[in-house]
Amino acid sequence: MLDISAWPCVHEWWFAYLVLPAMIFCARVADVSLDTMRVIFLNRGRKVAAPILGFFEVLIWVLAISQVLKNLTNPVCYLAYGGGFATGNLVGMLIEGKVAAGLLAVRIIVQKDAQTLLTGLRGAGYGVTRLDGFGADGPVNVIFVVIRRKHFPQIVQQVTRHAPAAFYSVEEVRTVGGGTMPTHRPAWRPSTLVHWGTPDER
Repeated sequence: MLDISAWPCVHEWWFAYLVLPAMIFCARVADVSLDTMRVIFLNRGRKVAAPILGFFEVLIWVLAISQVLKNLTNPVCYLAYGGGFATGNLVGMLIEGKVAAGLLAVRIIVQKDAQTLLTGLRGAGYGVTRLDGFGADGPVNVIFVVIRRKHFPQIVQQVTRHAPAAFYSVEEVRTVGGGTMPTHRPAWRPSTLVHWGTPDER
């Protein structure tokens, strides 16, 4: 456990009310961010990443809470601890959004002819399944696409371009088998497909 009692500056007012709370705040931001990522990876079945994040999360948390307990008469430490917790949740969500790990199932409902959207999605390398349905205003086309999370903005662009009035919903996917999944690639490179079993496009 980190022992800062031997530091020469530990009894200075600026250390007690500025430096120490800042250390607690940063440690709390780090451990809550790791906790947010750990829960996300755990829900997505990442059996290696989740335990590793959990190890460092608890280690940092122990260091932070030990300093709070050693300075129970310092209210600034309490504020730093609570503020770090709140900020860590936000930072964790922002990191998760940047990492964009995992899979999504996108369901798109188009009232009119969906051929243009189908052509655009398949031209971009996505495996697409189309079903006929019947909505409140008559026949509709139901399109299913399973994508990597980082590709979701591209799907939204396709829908906005080819079927701006379409309704779409998104669900998280834990595992998949079979089908076609586009790989991550720079914009200037041609599409490369990863085939998981037999493609399921129709």
